[in-house]
Amino acid sequence: MIYLDYQATTPLAPEAREAMLRWLSDDGFANPHSSHRPGRAAAVAVAVARESVAGLFPPGGRVIFTSGATEAINLAMKGVALRGRSIAHSAIEHSAVIETARALGGAHVLPVGADGLLRADAGLPDDLGLLAVMQVNNEIGTVQPADELAARARALGALVLVDAVQGAGKLAPPMQADMIAVSAHKIHGPKGIGALWLRDGVDLAPLLHGGGQEDGLRSGTLSPALCAGFGAAAALCVSLRESDGQHVDRLWKTARETLHRWTLNGDDRQRWHGNLNVRLDGLDVARLMSDLRDIALSAGSACASGTGKPSHVLAALGLSGRQAKNSVRIGFGRYTEIGEFAGAMERIDAAAKVQGV
Repeated sequence: MIYLDYQATTPLAPEAREAMLRWLSDDGFANPHSSHRPGRAAAVAVAVARESVAGLFPPGGRVIFTSGATEAINLAMKGVALRGRSIAHSAIEHSAVIETARALGGAHVLPVGADGLLRADAGLPDDLGLLAVMQVNNEIGTVQPADELAARARALGALVLVDAVQGAGKLAPPMQADMIAVSAHKIHGPKGIGALWLRDGVDLAPLLHGGGQEDGLRSGTLSPALCAGFGAAAALCVSLRESDGQHVDRLWKTARETLHRWTLNGDDRQRWHGNLNVRLDGLDVARLMSDLRDIALSAGSACASGTGKPSHVLAALGLSGRQAKNSVRIGFGRYTEIGEFAGAMERIDAAAKVQGV
């Protein structure tokens, strides 16, 4: 199987797997919130992991472990004291942001252009209390001017939440954010754990009540194994960021040269090169994926798969429902082998030609 769906999840780094094994063994199962010696040892592992994960974020904040980015986003958005002030988010946010805003009473939606980019001077409501903007879009890979927008929002007295799930460990962290959500399994860590970074001085109300873990913001017993895997993956991303980026750029160039007749969805410059979302008019994506069963690619966001609805992200770019359904997302990264990848690109283009498109 040639795996090309890095936006849905990434392969577990061998270093992360190794870091987890110690805490899955017969002598590593202790509760990190217990006061006995095995518990204290587990607590040290969690603390070391927390410090490594903190390396993904700006200085001057703290890391709250969660079950993933969806919980982190919910904690941030529901925990903020809005006091009647409004929420704003872009039209192409992840459903975790959109649905949470809807549950809170709705939001001011900021449109994007045909290139999938927000304007840095986008109109923000005067009563803004919270701005939510993603760093890198999960469907089309565009990189938003998050820091410019955040600076404007903070000048209005608003807090800023950045969904950095697709950008963490790949791009510099958004320095103007007040809160940042990330997920371990998008940076070659384990599933089931993520984090919310809070700038010093930012206070939230908890979603979960119970034992008061994670500074009272997220009650529940932490898994030392998941924390250790997350920490190892984060440290690896920090140390390999430059070489990972160079490798992705080479893969991007190969894909663009082979799929030169395909139309790129989203801006061709302001984007993360590990996400290639392209379309061909008349393409039957279901047939393409059936004909290429040993190549794992995507017709869109894994979180929205099975709904049958056209992508809200592609619709926000102005694409018709038909054009959206003629699109595929190809995701790649650190463990994508370039020779195998080049062959996969040729096969994808050949399979489309078989359809007569």
